[in-house]
Amino acid sequence: MDFLKKHLIVLESALEAYPELQRSPANLYDPIRYILQLGGKRLRPILSMLAAEAVGKSGEMALPQALAVELFHNFSLIHDDIMDVAPIRRGQPTVHIKWDTNAAILSGDAMLVLAYKEVAKCTPEVLPAVLDCFSATALEVCEGQQFDMNFESQLQVTEADYIEMIRLKTSVLLGCALKIGALAAGASESTAQHLYEFGCNLGISFQIKDDILDLYGDPEKFGKQVGGDILSDKKTIMMIFAQQQEAFRNALAEAKQLNDSDKVTHFQQLFDVCGAKAHAEAQMDFYYEKAIAALVAAALPHEGQINFKAFAEYLYNRES
Repeated sequence: MDFLKKHLIVLESALEAYPELQRSPANLYDPIRYILQLGGKRLRPILSMLAAEAVGKSGEMALPQALAVELFHNFSLIHDDIMDVAPIRRGQPTVHIKWDTNAAILSGDAMLVLAYKEVAKCTPEVLPAVLDCFSATALEVCEGQQFDMNFESQLQVTEADYIEMIRLKTSVLLGCALKIGALAAGASESTAQHLYEFGCNLGISFQIKDDILDLYGDPEKFGKQVGGDILSDKKTIMMIFAQQQEAFRNALAEAKQLNDSDKVTHFQQLFDVCGAKAHAEAQMDFYYEKAIAALVAAALPHEGQINFKAFAEYLYNRES
């Protein structure tokens, strides 16, 4: 989408030239440069710039807020990888593997400080609202990560628990990126809040789609092992739904004892038969429609509304 590419180019240039990363000591800033150079779609920071443009200003007016969102997101990835003992991120060694855990923790902390320096670069009139949104989001992301870790040992997880976890861990940062970008560009509180709700609901739909792709996606398009959530015994929306179907509980327990290749195929079949896949798709659609309703309520100029609708459709229809 061309309207995203122009913001991506500006953002990448700003990250490459970011003066704070030229400071010393090198072993504090090298890990920051490393994770930022691993790439990714940069969707969250682009949303900040797109929000500014959608309310009639230049996307670059929200560039500091976009940088703050990207710095915070990557800070959270460094710390998540430590907690998950993850060896690979975007096809490359994670920061704590390439350096060590202490270096990863400290570099992550530095990224959080840099994020706050950037997010505060807005007019005094909107600074309190921007900081409130960013700080609330930062805390909620931590809450979401703790809920996710709790679920690993928690015997009973409801669908409402799961939706709240993904809202906190994933969706609120999308909403925050939109809201602070809009506020920095002078949007009304009402418009900014509707964009926040658009982002949050779209984020929930996005994560449910990710759950579905993890089990049913085309391996060549999805870009990672299909069935990873099943093999890790994660409590996804489909697993939670299936476990609530009394008639399938024995079959689910038996399927968990199979070897890896048979397990994935068997769960695909079970989720089809018990309705778990169809339920997940219905919930994905429900939150997508809530997102579109919030977008309409934001009452953006025509071009801004068209661009955000195209962005939402892109996420909804993605295969990877």
